[in-house]
Order: sequence, then structure tokens, then C-alpha cells
Amino acid sequence: MRTITGFWIVVIILGSILIHPVSFILLGLIMVLGSLHEYYRLVSLQGIKSQHLAGLISGGFIYLVSVAHAMQMVSAKIYLLFLLFPMYILIFELFTKKNNPFQSIAQTFTGVIYTSVPFSLFPFMAFGEGGMHSFISSGEVEYSPAIILGFFLLLWINDTGAYLTGITIGKTKLFERISPKKTWEGFIGGLVLNIVAAWFLSGWFGVVGRIDWLILALLISIGGTLGDLVESLLKRTSGVKDSGHFLPGHGGFLDRFDGVLIAFPLLFLYISLFG
Repeated sequence: MRTITGFWIVVIILGSILIHPVSFILLGLIMVLGSLHEYYRLVSLQGIKSQHLAGLISGGFIYLVSVAHAMQMVSAKIYLLFLLFPMYILIFELFTKKNNPFQSIAQTFTGVIYTSVPFSLFPFMAFGEGGMHSFISSGEVEYSPAIILGFFLLLWINDTGAYLTGITIGKTKLFERISPKKTWEGFIGGLVLNIVAAWFLSGWFGVVGRIDWLILALLISIGGTLGDLVESLLKRTSGVKDSGHFLPGHGGFLDRFDGVLIAFPLLFLYISLFG
């Protein structure tokens, strides 16, 4: 079941990225809402009642406004103004009569920052870039999925390399308190395989140079591992094995995309500063 689910996850993600900008946008929205929903569920298991619906609306809104700005449909000033929209969460808390209102506010905003903000960076790396194009013409919209495609492929290659190396020669625990199965050997194996893959695939991805892709591979390996550890800490605190059950054999959205939440902001920061 895990293999079958994994296969369809890859097909759906790659297909959504490559087919058309609309399928790419919908994929990102599903990732945001699914991950954010699971975050609030895990927090509730800790006895914290966040503003679940308000958080989902805010997370989805931030993502869609980011899409609009990346596609140059709204100006930078309007975009920044829209980012203030989630502040209504503070006002809503006045009417909830909870015993720990600011704990609820803190977790509601943390969920949005932890899940929605990283995915909301996707559009800025997909629209306005030249190079690779979607299978179906996007008309006048400048859409290039090269960075997003390269990111996911390298993230998966890193995970595969870390897993295979870890179960083969892994002995030295990386962070035993949080994730007993992760080892330094696994991390190094994933990193080496990722850098080798980036060397060969960089010419196909384009957008930035080969050296940049090698650095991005390094950042993706580090960020992906840290993202996995952070999500493991969240699950341990909540007392569960999986963040959800939407993806048979893989758990939930957070289980599948935890590495994205730290790795992609690192990629975005590097390309924005040096790309």
C-alpha cells in the first residue's frame, strides 16, 4: 500500500506542476489546507483549542493572495495590505470565552506561519521565470515550473538516499530523543546522493547555474531533515505516530510534506539573494 500510494503521490505532484498553472495553484492550495488542518488537529490533542476554521481561511487566503501577487494581478502595496487580513483572529478571540485565549491565538498564528507561509512562497518561484514551460500553454502568463520541479525531485532523492543508507549502514543516531531511526550515516548518504543528482540534473532544470543547484541540494538536504525532525517533535508532543491518515502508508499531509516547510524557504532565500 505504501508503494502504491507513494507512486500516485509522485504522479499527482509532478503532473500538477507540469500540466498547467491552474493545476499547480490547486495543488499548492490543497497542500496548505491539508497540512494546516492536521497541525490544528495535533495541537488539539495537546488540549489547546485553536481557531481551526479561521486559521484555515487565513492560510488559504495568504496563499491565494501570494499567487495573485506573483502573477502580477495585485501590486506589492495591496499584497502587503492583504497580509494584515489574518489579524481578525485577534478580534474573534474576544468572543470565544476560552480559558487561555492567547494560547489559542498563538497556536492559530503558528499553524499559519508553519504551513501556509512556506507553500505561499511557491508561486514566487514559478511565475515570472523563463525556461521550462507547462505541457498545456498558459497563454500570456509567464509560468516556469523548473525550480519547483527540481526542488521536489531533489527532496525525494535525498529522502530515498537517507533511507537506504540508514537501513544499510546507519549506526550513529542523529537526534535519538526526537527521531530514533534517523542516523548521521543516513543524512550523509542522502546528502551525497542529492549533490550527485543535482550535478547531472542542473542542466535540465536551468534558471540558475550548476554551482547554485549544488548549493540548493545541500540546503534541501539540511532543510528536509530539519523539517522532518520538527514534525516528529510535534507528533511526539501530541502523542501520535502519524499526523493524519489521508495518505495510506504515508500518514498525513504533514508526514509527506514536512521537509518542504523548512527546505523550500531556504531555497527561496538563497535564490532571492544569490540566484
